[in-house]
Amino acid sequence: MKAILTAAALAATALPALAFDPANMSEDEKAAFGTAVRDYLMANPDVLVESINVLEQRRVADESKNDKLLVENNKEAIFEDGHSWIGGNPQGDVTLVEFIDYRCGYCKQINPAVEKLIREDGNIRWIIKEFPILTEESQLAARFAVAIQQEAGAEAYKQVHDALMESRGPVNLETLGKLAVKVGADDKAVLNRMNTEEVAAVIRKNHQLAEQMRIMGTPTFIIEGEMLRGVPQDGLKPFVDRVRAAAKG
Repeated sequence: MKAILTAAALAATALPALAFDPANMSEDEKAAFGTAVRDYLMANPDVLVESINVLEQRRVADESKNDKLLVENNKEAIFEDGHSWIGGNPQGDVTLVEFIDYRCGYCKQINPAVEKLIREDGNIRWIIKEFPILTEESQLAARFAVAIQQEAGAEAYKQVHDALMESRGPVNLETLGKLAVKVGADDKAVLNRMNTEEVAAVIRKNHQLAEQMRIMGTPTFIIEGEMLRGVPQDGLKPFVDRVRAAAKG
């Protein structure tokens, strides 16, 4: 915009003031105006960079506003779905929701930082949404984690979650059965439950929620009213601090 206005000013020195209306310009006037704009931008490329930065800031602001509306419109399914594992401090003043895929390298990469934040803060309610989207192993791992929670409870689920996040090996029925035994669960019961409608319904609801939220990748985080698509460069703590500050007014 700055570039266009400045170029317009240059062109206006050679044209009558009332003639600077693109719809009423002659072909010669349009050519002169175009030349002036081009010459100005070639001489001042920083203006283009500035304009691009402004457009990007507006785009990010618009996306943030839209994401806040999506969170508000789906808050019950996000924060109180009745089937997702809840950890950290269940009575915490900030709720952090994480959409994960156990075969997602970025999920594995950021997991230690998430664990550290939850542990050191002590006042964050942490919700995990199983959202397998990458491979067949993703599906197996997610169904297994949900089946463990339904069969053996929240503590066993967290142990399985940690093991799957740390694992770099294959995910198959054999390795999952061994993991079930390791956390004290009945491996046959868990493996059988993996194929039930009760487990499928949880994952289906998570996928439906993700579709409504326009979530297409993992990890995706929701911290109260803010949604973070991907791994933020500065970590999650600045966002937690920001939502706390906003809550205090």
